[in-house]
Amino acid sequence: MLAFFLGAFGAHKFYLGYTKQGVIMLLVFLFGFILLGLPSMIIAIIAFVEFIIYLVKSDEEFEQIYVVGHKPWF
Repeated sequence: MLAFFLGAFGAHKFYLGYTKQGVIMLLVFLFGFILLGLPSMIIAIIAFVEFIIYLVKSDEEFEQIYVVGHKPWF
């Protein structure tokens, strides 16, 4: 749910312990408005895609890939 509601701010990355990726998403989203919002829209799309990916995975598969395997993107 974090990826859906606060994903553009990188909240789901911070929650999973991926601080570097969370900071990247947060900064690109916030400073993206300087470039007419295009980078911010791209980050929002990435967050939505991650939300869908997280949603369709089983709990065991999610934990194996993102918690144990430490896969930060997609």
